[in-house]
Amino acid sequence: MGAYPEGLAALARTLFPGAVLERVEKLLPDAAGAPGDEEKALGYGEPLKVTLRGPDGRIRVFVFRTQASNEYGHDRRADRMEGALLAFDTFGGIPRHVRALDVGAIGDDGRLVSLRGTGEPYLVTDWAEGTLYADDLRRVAREGTAGPLDLARCEALARGIARLHAEKLDDPVAWRRAVRDLLGHGEGIFGIVDGYPDAVPGAPAARLRAIEERCLAWRWRLRGRTGRLARTHGDFHPFNVVFAPPSAGEGGTGFTLLDASRGGKGEPADDLTAMAVNFVFFAAEHRAAWARGLGPLWHAFWARWLEATGDREVLEVAPPFLAWRALVVSSPRFYPHLHEGARDLLLRLAESALDAGGLDLDLPDALLREGA
Repeated sequence: MGAYPEGLAALARTLFPGAVLERVEKLLPDAAGAPGDEEKALGYGEPLKVTLRGPDGRIRVFVFRTQASNEYGHDRRADRMEGALLAFDTFGGIPRHVRALDVGAIGDDGRLVSLRGTGEPYLVTDWAEGTLYADDLRRVAREGTAGPLDLARCEALARGIARLHAEKLDDPVAWRRAVRDLLGHGEGIFGIVDGYPDAVPGAPAARLRAIEERCLAWRWRLRGRTGRLARTHGDFHPFNVVFAPPSAGEGGTGFTLLDASRGGKGEPADDLTAMAVNFVFFAAEHRAAWARGLGPLWHAFWARWLEATGDREVLEVAPPFLAWRALVVSSPRFYPHLHEGARDLLLRLAESALDAGGLDLDLPDALLREGA
């Protein structure tokens, strides 16, 4: 029994009180198939056939299923947990389908922890004392000037995320997943576009479709650049950064990150554009704040990151990531009060970068110039 979860016998007793575990057998992907070309070689699951004898002598059989990690969207533990929960929620609603008896997780000590009878998942985290970086950017947009602390904080963010990106990863499956999710995930380009209501001022359906199609063309430009895979935050924007007060040390530049996402593996341009697009976003309705406020922050952020990494290739691959983030901050689902001119400017930023085949760091200067 050592090859099987230690809690299997306990689970059997819970599901069938008084039953005794008699036999456990592996079920191969095509256990009934004869060897040959038609035999199924790959299955998503790793099931076990479990045979019990009840106190009345009756034989009972159930299947214990875990899921294999593979490149078909099951490479993260969270994917496999999602698959198990979806199966448990779905099987009972389909006529003539096998019943789902339980769903749970295998504990570190081998116990089987049931989730049967539970509802939504939850997460508990530490509290980060301080202020959101978004509050800094709102102030700079309002006042029109970035002070020494604003520049220092911006540069601290660039150097901090560069240290994270310095961890390069050899995982072609994760790279292709990151490129695929950029487009097809519900939080990616396709999902964000689908979240736009009809007839959004500055973002009609034809314009969104054209941006989406441009981004799709980038998939094959990016797909083979597996050497660019790095540790990433995955949602590195001003609402996920908390700066500690100056009294906490580090001269007011100490920060804490919130809500890392997308598995922590991806293209550094994802993190860079997620943060940098917000300098343009906050300037889009306060254009006078670009020259001495948000513009210097945009340029300082990119300059410090490039200085720390030497990775100028990031500018070649940035456009679809910039487009994704521009679509997010332009969406009325997230920012319902954004006016049409600001939305148009943000989408033109994305369109220009996509069409140019790379990100020109002076592009926002031209777009935000008076009369642009």
